[in-house]
Amino acid sequence: MSTLFDPGLQPERTELAWRRTALALGAGSIVAMRVIPAAFGSAWWALVGVAGLIASAMFWLGARRRYREVNEVLAREGDRGRMPGAGLLIALTLFTLGAALLSLAIVITVVSAV
Repeated sequence: MSTLFDPGLQPERTELAWRRTALALGAGSIVAMRVIPAAFGSAWWALVGVAGLIASAMFWLGARRRYREVNEVLAREGDRGRMPGAGLLIALTLFTLGAALLSLAIVITVVSAV
């Protein structure tokens, strides 16, 4: 029989880190909704910020779900199996890659127009 997990605050700290990430993404998205349409002259560019706000909300909710799942796995006696939560990391990685590619496309478009 294995012993229960260390009742420290590791899952809570991880959840708080994910929440900080979601808040930073949300704040950046709000700034993008104000700055990008003014810079490019079209209100359609505000959709970039809206997409960021939606992603921020998804990461916030995903962090909460991941925290509950990890706590359940750690509190279980016996074989704990695999730890949940890899999907959240993959989603953040793909979102960041997409944002980087969009930023690169914007820079190339602006530089070629000048």
